[in-house]
Amino acid sequence: MAFGKIGQSLRAAEILDLVRGDLERVEREISLESIASVDAITAIGQYLQSGGGKRLRPMLVLLSARLAGSATDMAIRMAAVVEMIHTATLVHDDVIDFAQTRRGKPSINVVWGNHVSVLAGDWLYMQAFQVALRERNFHVLDLLIALTQRMVEGELFQLEKIGRIDVTEADYMELIDRKTASLFAACSKLGAVAGGGGENVEGMLGEYAWNLGIAFQLVDDILDFTAREKILGKPVGNDLREGKVTLPLIYALETCSREERTLVEAVLNDGNYDQVPLLKILQILRKHRALDRAQQRAQYFAAKAREIILGFPDSPYQRALLTVTEMVTDRDH
Repeated sequence: MAFGKIGQSLRAAEILDLVRGDLERVEREISLESIASVDAITAIGQYLQSGGGKRLRPMLVLLSARLAGSATDMAIRMAAVVEMIHTATLVHDDVIDFAQTRRGKPSINVVWGNHVSVLAGDWLYMQAFQVALRERNFHVLDLLIALTQRMVEGELFQLEKIGRIDVTEADYMELIDRKTASLFAACSKLGAVAGGGGENVEGMLGEYAWNLGIAFQLVDDILDFTAREKILGKPVGNDLREGKVTLPLIYALETCSREERTLVEAVLNDGNYDQVPLLKILQILRKHRALDRAQQRAQYFAAKAREIILGFPDSPYQRALLTVTEMVTDRDH
């Protein structure tokens, strides 16, 4: 897939080539560190790793490390750490949301049950910190502890808003800051530290990745309504079914009629589309141009990320991080 909006950007395949060897090492690290003395945890780790995924977060660590200096052994370990933390959050999210599928496969709470899944998620968190602790680097631990606290706070904040139609844009932005953007920012900061970059480089890369993370989540929430289930890897319209009012709906609710608002409330209350079909909700979103407005917001944050990364000297890694902003906003899953 080519991305031609920025003249010097790279193709997705070229980005992968830049870090292919590093990513292979990351995968081996994750495999090794996911082996536990309890067979169920090892099996769950293998099941999760086999599910694939974009590995965007490890790529951010690796590209940031190379931009800052080099992809050291520490960068490989930090890339594995952030992917393990990300995976742990997905495990817990699926339990909380009663999810049935993840990346086109049955979610682990369906296969192993909630109790085992929660404990497996806890184990993954602790194992990630165990790996990070070996660096004996207090700054790294500070970044990871602050990240984990923000992500947990984000999950609790989301639970407070589940099923409520009065979610504001400010509420939504606070939520995705905590649940998504903070992890992206930590990835690039950890990469900068591992690559030997100074405080200024770490700050700039963290700001770049924070804006990228906001754009990523905005697109994710748009795709929840517009993608096909086979491509998305989970049911379309799942967020509203689970009681989550995301930015496209927030925008639509600002200008919709009382009758249209009642239709949205019905889905929130029922937890399904039996009474009000998803097609009806999509018609409301399109009528009020809510999906277009949300896409414009995603482009705004992606543009801010590009502006920051253009402040770095030209290199294959700088161009790769430029292209990542396009990959995030132009993706279909």
